[in-house]
Amino acid sequence: MATVLKVFDRWKQFLNERIDQAEKAGMKDETINKLAFQIGEFLSDKVDPENNEERVLKELWDVADEQEKRTIAKLMVKLVTPGT
Repeated sequence: MATVLKVFDRWKQFLNERIDQAEKAGMKDETINKLAFQIGEFLSDKVDPENNEERVLKELWDVADEQEKRTIAKLMVKLVTPGT
């Protein structure tokens, strides 16, 4: 179980680093959230979940309508961005 959490923590850290890079490049929150949505679509279609957390996210994504998916993407950005 600890390994799964470490993998998920590494994934969150990776996402946080990409968001930080986007912000430093001058991207606005709206653009970052749109990119997060596009990444979510890609991951849901092309990548098999490797752990329980990813599986839950995929299942939520798969049952969500487009607006709900945008909310999930925005929440993922918020989850990994300190101070939000």
